Amino acid sequence: MALPDKLIANFICCIKDSSIQVQPAGVDLTVCKVYAFTSPAYIGFKDRKLAGIREIEPVNGIWRLGPGAYKVMFNEVVKVPNDVVGLCFPRSSLLRSGVIFTCTVWDPGYVGRGEGLLTVLNPQGLELEVSARVAQLVFIKLMEKPSRVYEGAYKGENI
Repeated sequence: MALPDKLIANFICCIKDSSIQVQPAGVDLTVCKVYAFTSPAYIGFKDRKLAGIREIEPVNGIWRLGPGAYKVMFNEVVKVPNDVVGLCFPRSSLLRSGVIFTCTVWDPGYVGRGEGLLTVLNPQGLELEVSARVAQLVFIKLMEKPSRVYEGAYKGENI
């Protein structure tokens, strides 16, 4: 079952405005930083080498992004309870603007300021305001606690 608004706020730190961001069954995540990719990545079965990145600075509070892929860091710090999983979805305004937002599963026990992939498909680009709402994180209660919680490389990221 998805968790309702009154429980969700307990899992999020650094919400800018809960009256806007907390939805009936999720919380809107906002953009803190945007990065351009500068090198290829390697992903193997056990090993990985992440792509190089460089931060893109906003001008007058706006990122002007041409077509392409960008890494986005969120403002909010999320703490996923041990009996919950988070699923991240794009806000519909992005899709209606020719922009895709992709995010991963947020495992039980994850803590951090997460990241996602913003892909601008619109040939005219995207103007993105600092702290724009780009994704909605939905929390699903597990039937029971898992045998182990997340302890991977990204636990505690960007805090």
